[in-house]
Amino acid sequence: MTGVSGSGAVAARAASLFRPAGSTAAAGFDVVITPESAGWGYSSLRVLTVPAGGSSSFTTGEQEMILLPLTGAARVDVDGEHLVLAGRAGVFAGVTDFAYLPRDSKVSVSSLRGGTFAIPGAKAARRLPVRCGPASGVSVELRGAGSCSRQVNNFATPAAFETDKLIACEVLTPAANWSSYPPHKHDETTQTEAELEEIYYYRFQSAQPDAAASGAKGVGYQRVYGTPERPIEVLEEVSDGDVVLIPHGWHGPSMASPSHDMYYLNVMAGPETERAWRISDDPNHGWVRRTWEGQPVDPRLPFYSAPAIRPGRS
Repeated sequence: MTGVSGSGAVAARAASLFRPAGSTAAAGFDVVITPESAGWGYSSLRVLTVPAGGSSSFTTGEQEMILLPLTGAARVDVDGEHLVLAGRAGVFAGVTDFAYLPRDSKVSVSSLRGGTFAIPGAKAARRLPVRCGPASGVSVELRGAGSCSRQVNNFATPAAFETDKLIACEVLTPAANWSSYPPHKHDETTQTEAELEEIYYYRFQSAQPDAAASGAKGVGYQRVYGTPERPIEVLEEVSDGDVVLIPHGWHGPSMASPSHDMYYLNVMAGPETERAWRISDDPNHGWVRRTWEGQPVDPRLPFYSAPAIRPGRS
């Protein structure tokens, strides 16, 4: 459902921020979110499925992008350079290596075993070099405590990996936990905030001990609400492949149902000259952070850690 607050214009805007799985599929991609289709200036996301033995080609245009295996491995050819990504079995199985794709590039992705790849992007001014980000370099961070515990894979946050504008991370939330909490925002240029548009892309796995025995659909819930000056009102049930766009406003919680663990990919970019991820908590809820002191992190975390760097390798 999509909540309605005030005018029909607010309701219509809120409805456009939820993009159900399959609703944006185009040109061979499972998901296509561009700055133009989102109605903003910078952030983008594509999701690409490559069948076993298949390949797919695209151009980055004015966007810098990252090719991030969700499942499977890939060979990536970028303007004559060749990268091989070991990938992973799935987003709940481990961190992954990834490929940085500069703006104004021609890209080909091929996969012997097949796979699905997220391609977060951002409108960029600088053309940085093609690079591979190793899985061993991904910082796995635990945030919150108790029922607000979650895992964050900081593969392309400002301190982890250089880009021009793009900020991206993965968040894994155990079943029944609240994530993206307390509600926070980053839609102004201040000492405490950096203006960033944000995309959430969701995946789920059963928390049933014998997960293979469960074919139940995984669901979670995403809340977004605004300020009196910039109203926005969204409450959506989300499932595999769904997308929620957050142009502004307080966002959180992201709630995992008791039956399923929840994954979401966060993609952020904006007009700031400094690439920074600064947020402000909703003052009505930020006090919750103080209650985490002395509470243990959920023992189900981490789902996994980054692999150790092998001797002789950087």
